[in-house]
Amino acid sequence: MNLLFIANEDGTQEVVAQATETTAAPATTVENIAVEEAPAAEATEAPAGSSMSFWIMIAAMIGIMYFFMWRPESKRRKQMENFRNNLKKGDKIITAGGIYGTVKEIQPTSLLIEVDSNVTLRIDKNMVAASPEMMNAAQNK
Repeated sequence: MNLLFIANEDGTQEVVAQATETTAAPATTVENIAVEEAPAAEATEAPAGSSMSFWIMIAAMIGIMYFFMWRPESKRRKQMENFRNNLKKGDKIITAGGIYGTVKEIQPTSLLIEVDSNVTLRIDKNMVAASPEMMNAAQNK
């Protein structure tokens, strides 16, 4: 449905005719285009408060990720690093591969562990997963 607007001498506009799809479309003028497109431009503008709520939601998501993911993971990482740095000869450990052993020698980046009588393995310090006491405590919780 198309409306034909006519501008009067005093600047007001009035609807003169109403055209349907079966009739020919009226000739458009600059005033007609401006009047017909004005409501469409206003409808596309975002409400004033929506940008503020967007930033609040982003900040809330970052806060939730920090307190539920990053902070606990960094605590665990520091705890494991402290455990690995405080290993001493005779400590019982479990490797990341599930091998139980006893520390025989400590190097800056590796450990020599005894798995069985006269069976020793050299492993990287970062592959120490836990001590048997830590595993038992975790299972009893």
